[in-house]
Amino acid sequence: MSEYKEFLEERDKIDFLIQKGYRISAVREHLNGATVEFFHPNKNLTETLHFGTANARKYFSSILAKQNQASI
Repeated sequence: MSEYKEFLEERDKIDFLIQKGYRISAVREHLNGATVEFFHPNKNLTETLHFGTANARKYFSSILAKQNQASI
């Protein structure tokens, strides 16, 4: 699979959870990419996803920055 297709799949997973009301609650960077925890504040649910592409890490970082600006 091309890296671009992999990024599109990872982006779709992020967008799906964000549209369902999840928020990024934790990020762990490691040699294989990043593991991101999403938390749904109303349903008290947690989802954990692994992202391997650099573009996906940039994408969730921008969402995390927007999240943090909105909460200030």
